[in-house]
Amino acid sequence: MLNQIKQQIERLRARGATYVDTRWYPYEETNSLLMWNGNLKDASSSSESGVGVRVLYKGAWGFSASSDLSDISALFDKAFDNARIAAERVTFPVRLAEKETIEAKFESPLRINPFEIPLTEKIAFLQEMDKRLDQPGVTQRVCSLNFTRKQIIFVDSEGSQIEKIITEAFADLEVNGLDSEGGMHERKFKPPRRGESRGWENIDLQYFSQNAERIVRELNDTLQAEQCPVDDRAVILLPGIMYLQTHETIGHPLELDRILGYELAFAGGSFVTLDDFSKLRYGSEKLTVRADATLPNSPGSFGFDDDGIPAQDNLLIDKGILVGAITGRQMVEEANAKARRTIFNGSSGANRATSFYRVPIERMTNINIDAGQDGTLEDIIRNTERGIVLDGDRSWSIGSNREQFHFGTEAGWLVEDGQITRPVKNATYKGSTVAFWNSLTAVGNQSTWEVCYVDNCGKGQPNQIMQLGHGVPVCRFDNVRIGE
Repeated sequence: MLNQIKQQIERLRARGATYVDTRWYPYEETNSLLMWNGNLKDASSSSESGVGVRVLYKGAWGFSASSDLSDISALFDKAFDNARIAAERVTFPVRLAEKETIEAKFESPLRINPFEIPLTEKIAFLQEMDKRLDQPGVTQRVCSLNFTRKQIIFVDSEGSQIEKIITEAFADLEVNGLDSEGGMHERKFKPPRRGESRGWENIDLQYFSQNAERIVRELNDTLQAEQCPVDDRAVILLPGIMYLQTHETIGHPLELDRILGYELAFAGGSFVTLDDFSKLRYGSEKLTVRADATLPNSPGSFGFDDDGIPAQDNLLIDKGILVGAITGRQMVEEANAKARRTIFNGSSGANRATSFYRVPIERMTNINIDAGQDGTLEDIIRNTERGIVLDGDRSWSIGSNREQFHFGTEAGWLVEDGQITRPVKNATYKGSTVAFWNSLTAVGNQSTWEVCYVDNCGKGQPNQIMQLGHGVPVCRFDNVRIGE
């Protein structure tokens, strides 16, 4: 198959294609299990394979994909024909930033392949977790396991050949309960990065059991708590909500295709303009953010993107100033041309597709906030006069250009005179993106920093679900409206 792919690439080059690449998936297998109130509601497996072909011809893309490889020349011809027809209507000819020719292999860190674990052992884990969650106050309990393993072979007309073997393992626990007024509340546990690999070895019974007990306890505290007050307070965000704040109000607004207007029809655009780079004070001096696809053991670390660009640690915000974006080969050239200056020196290696039958688009890698010098969580609380500690994503609403937000959290604890006083329920907070990040007054040290995994980031038309991570510390923001 590899030889056939290379022959077809050369054939299209001879027909006038300026660039051709393919992503061959010899296999992609998934395994999902869901237990709801002790009942195994889902135990499914799937497998697929195929080839996706991109062709650049006279400044226009053509794409074609198929799992039927019996006539591979027809697949390549279809992609070429699509590019040829698109070239008749192109308004801004596509140009690709320069890149090196690479021959390489990347394999995500793995000790125990979850696809080699018997189904009975996976179900036994869910049953044990369900038993731990089955306690007074809990009306619904959900436990899930989701695994993916895929091989991707990338070949392009510039001479690159890259093999990737990616394994993902996600596990979730959730409990729900009703308060005295009939309101439903939830508390979830999604484990952060642990250790240097992400296979079955991370499905640790003792670790999950401890957190199962914790989320049940915190749910019951919330069920008995008073309503969150409407107030202006300092909000102290734990990683379980800080990751979402980072994802929605830094990650998505800094995807370059959004900045150029390509997501407006579906997921919204960005308040950031090309003129903002190196000028906009996005946040306070305590805010430094990077898109780091080199971070070990995270879904946002994949070795090479789907343009064949090596993973990079790319600075986005430097001490509050916007300096970078999440980019691929095509959009950096278009941005520089439209800005009439060089903003980006090549791709940051963030073009990815969710499968062989989708085209690569700019996606978040690991969007991380550097740890600060303001101590532990306890230190930050001790130095807060009137505040609230928040954790867990319950609901979210974001402006169409990410210029404002309103988030509901699972758990909240009021802080008075440097001490946590009591839990509250229905804790929410809201703000304008730039004003909020400029109100950042404390960033926790490395002891507060966690890599939270995201397994359901949606973008694009047709929609593509992508996985990534966020390394975030505890952060405090002053004068934030809560409770509305």
